[in-house]
Amino acid sequence: MVILPGIILAFILYSLSQGFNNIIGIELLGYDKSPISTAMIAILLGIFFGNIFKVRDGFRKGLNFTREYILKLGIICLGIQLKPFEFLNFGKIAIPLIVICIISVLLVIKLLIIKLKIPTRMAYLISIGSTVCGTTAIMATAPVIKANKTEVSYAIANITVFGILSMLLYPYFANFYFEGNSLFTGLFLGTAIHETSQVAAAGLIYDQQFNSPETLNIATVTKLIRNTFLIVMIPLFAYLYNRGLVKEKNYSIINIFPYFVLGFVAMIILRNIGDQFFVAYNNIWIEIINFIKFFSKIFLTMAMAAIGLSTNLKDIKSMGYKPFIVGFIAMLTVGIISILTIEIYLKFFI
Repeated sequence: MVILPGIILAFILYSLSQGFNNIIGIELLGYDKSPISTAMIAILLGIFFGNIFKVRDGFRKGLNFTREYILKLGIICLGIQLKPFEFLNFGKIAIPLIVICIISVLLVIKLLIIKLKIPTRMAYLISIGSTVCGTTAIMATAPVIKANKTEVSYAIANITVFGILSMLLYPYFANFYFEGNSLFTGLFLGTAIHETSQVAAAGLIYDQQFNSPETLNIATVTKLIRNTFLIVMIPLFAYLYNRGLVKEKNYSIINIFPYFVLGFVAMIILRNIGDQFFVAYNNIWIEIINFIKFFSKIFLTMAMAAIGLSTNLKDIKSMGYKPFIVGFIAMLTVGIISILTIEIYLKFFI
């Protein structure tokens, strides 16, 4: 199979990351459980090896498969961690926060288009990548607004560099700022980081560093809800960009809907059914839950390694400073608005 070499390479990097984690955290530092995140080691190793050595074409299909499908499988498996009604409870809290963050970033980027005079299409791509779901949103929006390859590449490089930066820094910042509150930290990670994979990695880093699976659950649910806003945002961008022009019908809600969300919800339902009906076989059911949770973290860490291997630092250097400024301000805006909304809205109304 053509995808097998890339998948094996991602698994090897996962194994190396786990080995480094155990050596540094347990053998050298003397902890019972390593305080270092395997997911963070995996993506950093991937970036290092991917930029020092040229990744052969024979590995690329498997790495792409790992980044896209094994990542989604890992996220689906995370649903087994959610106990009855947690999804609905988180969603009720997360949706107002997501809406406020999206509107704020769009307004800020609208002002930046005027001030910096960057191309409107690139600004649209950066804004939807920052507010909804990163590269997926950019790729889904590009044909709707007729963005060219250069604009798409710049936007993806922009989202990648700031997404990785926030992924590595925000778990530690959030733990300090929110004083270990799993709800607030999860909501912040789920709204302030761009890519689904980056949110999953940040949640996994937080879980591994601060022993908080609840934060990983909340961040994942928040991000998956945020992803569904593609259904609204892409038709909106199509309308805004094509106003006064010949209307294009080359986009479809069916094509942009993130279907793996349904798998995630199905796993939540499975957990809820199991908790209700497998009481007589409780020990076996707990073993099944732990088995699925274990593999979810393997799949996610493999995806982080594949993302690292596919991150080309030369592409990032070729961005130019104006899109860089827009991406940086977008990252800060969504982070600050998320914090302010949590502080003002959630602390008073929850």
